[in-house]
Amino acid sequence: MKAADIRDMTVDQLDDELLKLKKEQFNLRFQTATGQLENTVRVRQVRRDIARVKTIKSEKLKAEAQAQAQA
Repeated sequence: MKAADIRDMTVDQLDDELLKLKKEQFNLRFQTATGQLENTVRVRQVRRDIARVKTIKSEKLKAEAQAQAQA
């Protein structure tokens, strides 16, 4: 997932995406533990996508707080 795509999302959409990614990460961990995981690179991709979503979400929340403080 590209950062530009994530930046276009609203905070609610980011929450949904984060939940989806965390579920996928959970499933990947189970697949790893049971030896069923074929695409090992996906674990790293999901972990980085989670970090991207969290970072952009915090940036958006910080910008909203600053906008409200100035108003």
